[in-house]
Amino acid sequence: MKVGFVSLGCSKNLIDTEMGIAIFKEHKFEVVSNPEEADIIVVNTCGFIASAKEEAINTIIEMAEFKKNNCKFLIAMGCLVKRYKEELIRSIPEVDLWISIDEYKDFWKKVAKLVSSNDKTETYMDYRNRVITTGNKMAYLKIAEGCDNFCTYCAIPNIRGRFESRKFEDIINEAKQLAENGYEEIIVIAQDTTKYGIDLYGKYRLPELLEELAKIEKIHWIRFLYAYPESITDELIEVVKKEDKICNYFDIPIQHFSDGILKKMNRKTTGNQITRTVKKIRKELPDVILRTSIIVGFPGESKEDFEILKNAIEKLKFDRLGCFTYSKEEGTPASKFLDQIHYKTKEKRKSIIMEIQKDISKHKMESKVGDIYEVLIEDISDDGLFMIGRSYMDSPDTDGVIYISNADENMIGNFVKCKIVAFEEYDLYAEVV
Repeated sequence: MKVGFVSLGCSKNLIDTEMGIAIFKEHKFEVVSNPEEADIIVVNTCGFIASAKEEAINTIIEMAEFKKNNCKFLIAMGCLVKRYKEELIRSIPEVDLWISIDEYKDFWKKVAKLVSSNDKTETYMDYRNRVITTGNKMAYLKIAEGCDNFCTYCAIPNIRGRFESRKFEDIINEAKQLAENGYEEIIVIAQDTTKYGIDLYGKYRLPELLEELAKIEKIHWIRFLYAYPESITDELIEVVKKEDKICNYFDIPIQHFSDGILKKMNRKTTGNQITRTVKKIRKELPDVILRTSIIVGFPGESKEDFEILKNAIEKLKFDRLGCFTYSKEEGTPASKFLDQIHYKTKEKRKSIIMEIQKDISKHKMESKVGDIYEVLIEDISDDGLFMIGRSYMDSPDTDGVIYISNADENMIGNFVKCKIVAFEEYDLYAEVV
């Protein structure tokens, strides 16, 4: 039988998808990318915020249409299933099997029963055996599951559970295996990478982990995502500064700058502390790229709170910034706050922030013209005129790209030196030198 996967949501969810693909391959299923060819379609869902839930439900319904033709079984798994399984069973009968996150240990048992497979071999989701879906050079490396921060707006602890670090040695062994298989860019991920190790070892071990990863000879780039500001230590900054393989790139989800809103969010920092952390990183790493994410329209966000946020964004000039309107998520403390903000106000505030950031990004991009960067070439543009790549400044799927005019398809998968010759608000144009 042939199986096709649709993976929604974050990179952490993608790793679950990759482990699921591996289980099917181990049991001799053929994995296909075209759902029209699939006997089984698996949708790995996201249930984080309203827009993600809507996308997941629409995707399930869209995939259900293929049951009118070739598809025999439709399976849904992941975060949305964990949150709303009983409700989903009642409302979307086209789905033949729902697998919640906490049922992954029985993944193959459930699938085997559904498809009446005689193969009763016990197979479990395993990081080491996953099928990488992010190309031939870049792979994600998940170092922890869940979250203990309990931000009042966030459902992650309810979905993914408490923060649970993986064993140090297991992570290093997986990274070595990835490197041996040709993956030269390793992206370290968790809901909060900076907390790595605190539950297992009683201390933060991300700096030590990064140092050990940098010793793996065949790894070329290392980046880590989601460094919470209160846990960015001098030791972490020093490791990034010292190790050439670690990209000078910090993704710091700050969410706000108003102390009142930060407190209501149950964030563990203040606006001044965030500012000091940003300035410290830039002092130690002058060429660092700083990315952040913020939320506008959180319950009780006054005009004064928004002004504090806006002024901080204008002053600190983050290289990359994602702005989200507050999403009222059931089961979270913030959903019960009485001072909810009207959606039109939220959208207006988002537009203001993104206009500010667009101008900041334009000037940042313009300043790169004439500079030379090492670029990993990954793809060709739809019109065939450019090769597409990324530098240390660009995290995949979230940041911009670099369009290279004088490269060719033979360079895909290679690191090449490129000179920036032109810019747009979020992307750069370059030539191989």
